Amino acid sequence: MKQISGNKLLVKALKEEGVEVLFGYPGACTIDISDELYKHGDMKIILPRHEQALVHEADAYARTTGKVGVCLVTSGPGATNLVTGLATANYDSVPLVCFTGQVARHLIGNDAFQEVDIVGITRSITKYGITVRHREDLGRIIKEAFYIARTGRPGPVLIDLPKDVMAELGSPEYPKSVNIRGYKPNTDVHIGQLKRAIKVLQKAKKPLFLAGGGVNIAQANEIFTKVVEKTQIPVVTTVMGRGAISTASPYFIGNLGMHGAYAANMAVSNCDVLFSIGTRFNDRITGKLHAFAPNAQIVHIDIDTASISRNIHVDIPIVADAKEALLKMDEYVSAQNTKKWLSEITAWKEEHPLTMKNRSLMSPLDIISEINHQFEKSILVTDVGQHQMLVSQYADITPDKQLIMSGGLGTMGYGLPGAIGAKIGNPNTPVISVSGDGGMQMNIQELATAVLEELPIIACIFNNEYLGMVRQWQKLFYGKRYSMTNLKAGALSRRTEGQEFPEYTPDFVRLAESYGAKGIRVTKREEIAPAFEEAKKNTKTPTIIEFILDPEEMVYPMIKPGGTLEDMIMDC
Repeated sequence: MKQISGNKLLVKALKEEGVEVLFGYPGACTIDISDELYKHGDMKIILPRHEQALVHEADAYARTTGKVGVCLVTSGPGATNLVTGLATANYDSVPLVCFTGQVARHLIGNDAFQEVDIVGITRSITKYGITVRHREDLGRIIKEAFYIARTGRPGPVLIDLPKDVMAELGSPEYPKSVNIRGYKPNTDVHIGQLKRAIKVLQKAKKPLFLAGGGVNIAQANEIFTKVVEKTQIPVVTTVMGRGAISTASPYFIGNLGMHGAYAANMAVSNCDVLFSIGTRFNDRITGKLHAFAPNAQIVHIDIDTASISRNIHVDIPIVADAKEALLKMDEYVSAQNTKKWLSEITAWKEEHPLTMKNRSLMSPLDIISEINHQFEKSILVTDVGQHQMLVSQYADITPDKQLIMSGGLGTMGYGLPGAIGAKIGNPNTPVISVSGDGGMQMNIQELATAVLEELPIIACIFNNEYLGMVRQWQKLFYGKRYSMTNLKAGALSRRTEGQEFPEYTPDFVRLAESYGAKGIRVTKREEIAPAFEEAKKNTKTPTIIEFILDPEEMVYPMIKPGGTLEDMIMDC
């Protein structure tokens, strides 16, 4: 049998795994892989402008297509630039396989040029990481990487490829199957536990479903909606779980947690059974642990055993894939009498509706309402900050509309590259990103990628001249001492003791034009709809729409850090 190099085997493996798009940035330790990819030429190679953006693009591609996102970067700084994106994907359970170049084996550990222990650096933020030490192990390791990334609780896997291993000749065979000792993800549902949970649910007077991101990851939205409609039990979601059921459903209450709807948080505090699916119960949704759902028996379905009873003690644990569990639930559940409970929830909604105060100036709600109106079928991608919470509160998410963001890590700079990855994976679906002026600048170089790939994404910038979410905390809890949050601050403001500031830097419209993109600035409500209409005309060019907003706009409701779900600040 003719032997082939490790580089050739890698390209063969990618084809066997059905990889259609690879996000890569070259360097000395991966140049031979790049050359091998060039020779075959039938895989779409995306060349971003920064490795951090690259991994976010692969991440969003994976989230919106259900496929594994694939990255290729060189050793040293190329590899370390993946760290933030790997942590982002790890927190949000996104399947990635990231290949990093590495120096030859005899140089490892000798402080060679562009050498780092990337497996050691990323051990806590990847599902699995390994350096390939022997050529004969390469095929098996790649096969296992894709399997590990996509099964169980999905996540990022890192494979470190020493240059000499990849040059070595070996078998051309790529394994057909995987058998990893000690890694046998559970997909079956324990029927006994599930029936026990359903029995508790059926006896409840105030039952409540809590849907987390696991419902979306498992693509269980349709069957979850069916179960909800059959049982007539209301639903709250985490931010990552938004879209588990259509926001237009009469059973959907809203998001819970730090910026959750009043009715949603009150429902959690007053329910007698909380049936949770696919959530980690992190601090942003629970507040003080002892006060979370104090009157409820808690059921928790999650594919990850380690997530169950880690933060919140649960009464009935069920380790299972969300979709498989819900399919089984559908066989056993029936309608429940929830009219009185739903009326109580409706009263909370009427007492404190989720809305923003009417102001003379253009508000974020005006913009989000127009997005809801003009883009019924679309993918929304947010950055991190006030705008993210506002979109998660007010954006209509239906079976035709998907919302993605960095939820667990809260990564500023995710929005623009996320939109690029989503558009590459879904070329026929409108993609709109929403960023703050701070987060947008963290990966703004990716406008070049969007222009060159002819991606007609619409990148909205909510420009309030501040790092808005931190400023909000400073206003509420730090005596309005706006330290390090004014993005116009600099030498002039220091020289004049904060009395003078220059014009905002950069001019986003001119910057967009310098990249070859379209730039639009909006300052009034009546300009919002025409701006989106104009952006939709650009079928091969990205459009930046900069919305000039009042820095005093806040995100309410809000729970003070360390508070309970009932300690809500409604407005100031």
